[in-house]
Parts: sequence; C-alpha cells; structure tokens
Amino acid sequence: MEINSIILAGGKSLRLGHDKVLEKVGNTSLLEQVISRIDTLSKEIIIVTAKERIFTELVLHPKVKIVPDIFPGQGSLGGIYTGLVESNSFYNLVVAADMPFLSRPLLSYMIDVSDGYDFVVPKFKDWFEPLHAIYSRNCIGPIESIINQGRRVIIDLIHYVNVRYIEPEEMDRFDPQRLSFFNINTRDDLERARQIAGGASNPC
Repeated sequence: MEINSIILAGGKSLRLGHDKVLEKVGNTSLLEQVISRIDTLSKEIIIVTAKERIFTELVLHPKVKIVPDIFPGQGSLGGIYTGLVESNSFYNLVVAADMPFLSRPLLSYMIDVSDGYDFVVPKFKDWFEPLHAIYSRNCIGPIESIINQGRRVIIDLIHYVNVRYIEPEEMDRFDPQRLSFFNINTRDDLERARQIAGGASNPC
C-alpha cells in the first residue's frame, strides 16, 4: 500500500528552551533521523510546522513538502488535520518529529493491517500513542468537529471512526524495547537518546 507520511514539527520545545527537532542525535538532527526511518515507507513526506519555521536543509529533499499549520494553537490535533488536508493519499502515517528510534518493521506492519480502518493506533491498557499511528482521510471531518468543540484530545477520535488497535504483543514482535515510542522533551531525554544511538540497542 502506498501512503504518505506526516511529521508534526510544530511544537514549541518549551522544556528544552529551543527548537529540539534540530538537535543532533548521532550525526543528524532529530527531524532528519525521523525522515530517514520513514523515507522508504512513504510516497511523500509532509512536515507540518508553524508558519515562521523553515527547514532549509530539507528544501531539496525529493519527497518532503513543508506546510504551515492550518489551526495554529490547537496542538497535535491541528497538525494532524493540516497534514491530512494537504495529503493526496487516503492512508497516512503520522509521527512526531522527536521520535528518533522508529521501527520500520513495526510501521510497515501497521500499514499492512490498516486496510478497512480509519485509525490504527498502538494501545497498552489505558495508554495510546496517536503520534505513531495511521490515519485515513475519513478522519478529517471528525477532527474538525472535535477542534470546533474546543477540544484538543486526539484520542477522542476513537468515538467517530473505525479503529484498529495495535496490541502490546504486536508491538513487541517488532520492537520489544518499545523504543519507537521514545520521544524527547527534556535535556535528560536528549542525552539518553544520544546514548542509545551510540549503542547496540539502537533499532532499525
């Protein structure tokens, strides 16, 4: 199945105090790490960002399209909406720009099982990871409705569309350490990511 990927890069990085997606992990930035993990899975890569942000190093990337957030101030939900509106693919992989250890096999599996569903999302007990998920364009209307109700909770989407949960045993088949879901919010997170990237535990 050919799909597009949407990377959410509109966060303000308040806890780090500067633009975290340009921080280096290994030899490349967080954003470039994420792109490298999803490139072979994607027909096009849409980076949703704030209007004032320009990633000049990605301008010549053949698959990358950088778009401004349609709903600034609405958090990740607005970014997902923007990416889906801008995408010409029915199915879309959505990830955050600060997840450097995405597992291609796990993402590929999620893509493979998405046919017939609108929202494919990892779930463990009461925990969900909607920024490591597959969304169909059928989610556009429900997301707009949630935003117009003044809500910003992505997981509210499960009440409006056909959902496929990725269960723990499915995640663990491809990523037993669950490093796919490791994201960077603090300086300690960044240092841990650099340690992982330099060690044998770095997943493919």
